[in-house]
Amino acid sequence: MSNEVTLIKKIYNTNTYENAIDPAFTEFVTPTGTPVEEGITVSQFFEYYEQLFYDIPVEGSVNSHTYLVQQSQQYIGGSVIDIEKQALIEEINSLRQQILDLNQTFTSINNLL
Repeated sequence: MSNEVTLIKKIYNTNTYENAIDPAFTEFVTPTGTPVEEGITVSQFFEYYEQLFYDIPVEGSVNSHTYLVQQSQQYIGGSVIDIEKQALIEEINSLRQQILDLNQTFTSINNLL
């Protein structure tokens, strides 16, 4: 049994290669008569989403509302904050400011005594 491999390399010059090789990209063209599958539009997606809303599981690593939220957060950056959370954040910030103001007032009164 021989372990030798014979390689044959054909070289074509620029004048003759077109006679031996078809330079057209026929592999990337959809053959005639073959139906092309079209995707859904964004409008159709949201119509389907509304129809399936309550059938979609809340939790899950894929095919769930949690998955949709996580994917959207990655895309838009940051996190989605609902109105209630935003109101609580604003209230916390307001209370922090009140604490700072009261501490300044307290410090001013103590300095006068």
